[in-house]
Amino acid sequence: MNTSPNPLNSNDSLSQNATDLRLYDTASKTVTTFEPIEPGKVSLYICGATVQASPHVGHIRTTLAFDVIRRWMLKLGYRVTLIRNVTDIDDKILDKAAAAGQQWWERASIYEREFTAAYDALGALPPTYEPRATGHIPQMIDLVNRLLERGHAYVVPTPEGVPSGNVYFDVESWPQYGALTHQETGTKAADEQAALADSMGPSIDTTTANKYSPVDDADTLASKHGPRDFALWKASKPTDPMTARWDTPFGSGRPGWHLECSAMSHRYLGEDFDIHGGGLDLRFPHHENEMAQSHAAGWGFAHRWMHTAWVTQKGEKMSKSLGNGLSVSTVLAAYPAWVVRYALVSVHYRSMLEWGDQMLSEAQAAYERIIGFVERAGKMLSWQPTREQVTTVPTDQLPTDFVNAMNDDIRVSEALAVLFATIRRANTRMNENPSDAELDQLRNDLLQVRAMLDIFGLDPLDPHWIQPGQGQQADAAHKALDRLVLQELTDRTTARHAKDFAQADAIRDRLTQAGITIEDTPSGSSWHLED
Repeated sequence: MNTSPNPLNSNDSLSQNATDLRLYDTASKTVTTFEPIEPGKVSLYICGATVQASPHVGHIRTTLAFDVIRRWMLKLGYRVTLIRNVTDIDDKILDKAAAAGQQWWERASIYEREFTAAYDALGALPPTYEPRATGHIPQMIDLVNRLLERGHAYVVPTPEGVPSGNVYFDVESWPQYGALTHQETGTKAADEQAALADSMGPSIDTTTANKYSPVDDADTLASKHGPRDFALWKASKPTDPMTARWDTPFGSGRPGWHLECSAMSHRYLGEDFDIHGGGLDLRFPHHENEMAQSHAAGWGFAHRWMHTAWVTQKGEKMSKSLGNGLSVSTVLAAYPAWVVRYALVSVHYRSMLEWGDQMLSEAQAAYERIIGFVERAGKMLSWQPTREQVTTVPTDQLPTDFVNAMNDDIRVSEALAVLFATIRRANTRMNENPSDAELDQLRNDLLQVRAMLDIFGLDPLDPHWIQPGQGQQADAAHKALDRLVLQELTDRTTARHAKDFAQADAIRDRLTQAGITIEDTPSGSSWHLED
């Protein structure tokens, strides 16, 4: 597990802007002021990967969305503890490993490494800690016993009257069940967002199989007391290898999926923590069940719930079961990692993100605009901010509209609009033979732009993006474009000297149609991509 310290956690005091941070809460369906349990600190639990197969961009969207949220909190001066789990024991892992002739733990390890590589390639900060489910079986057994003792769980016996290994949470024993998703008799969605989620994925409180979330065998047993009861502990199947069985007072078996996250979040963040996050498809049943069992155990649990919307492709949720998942490795073979990250973080975390060539083309164009400005301004100033200067810019030195957008439930589209407006103004300033005072302003603009980009993990001069194999392809493309455009400018100058203004205008028009702006100055012509 990657537990290296995060240098961004070095802030010792909160920004004055920290008290203005407002975030959405799935349970209350409102955007409210964020008030941490412990002043100056944020405790955050994110449901991580079930490591059954290679990651696709749908998985990574949630990780990167919370990466931006975390980076903004760090910029505000909070010390952030982020726990992101790994589910390394699961029916799908067992079944796929058996089909492939693998040990289940071997398969889990292979794909855990793939997920870690994908997170790293796309610039996600490492979590504070990344616990595996299989490393926390004692805590899970303790939680089951606690629920049994408090009358919120029951053991299913065998025909002989001995514990079978199946233990269920008794939903009828907990009247507050449904507090997260606000179910109405198990059939009606709570709000517009929930209705959209349910139309594309699991229906609320259903026990029937569907294409997105096949029902666990344990959830269909006739021995359950009620149809909504869910498995805390699951009896071993005859096909389960011995290494996937744990002996307990309630029988041999392995943990239920929902139990795992409650036990691990409690282990590292305590009985109360600030935020529980994950993908929208986890809202029900996973997070609803986590919430119920944790509160029933007597814990305060998460004070706020945040969910990221799905990545869709042609209107369908990106999912392995539908065969439309684009693996991260495939996407990164076709596009620079910076471009892929930009595409995934440039849409508000609660908005559906339609994946396709148009989105990636727009992200590539954004890169060209950004790197063009950064390089051009740096050349004019004969200066670039250091990484330390970029990362230590306080929020009160960032554009007010940018700060307001980020503090209003992380509205990244509005924040990026401020960033590009800053670039446009700076480009205009550079076009007009700037004075010394205007060069000082340009210096500040360059620092602000890179600082804003860094909050999205997108500073193009961050060493992460210029490592071999990451920034080289884009840099080579920019240099090739520069050579082609400069040849066009040379031909245009020749035409103008020959008073062939029709040809000169045709060259300008051709470049303009390609999205290239020409700047004529007394010292010659230069170019940049349109803003």
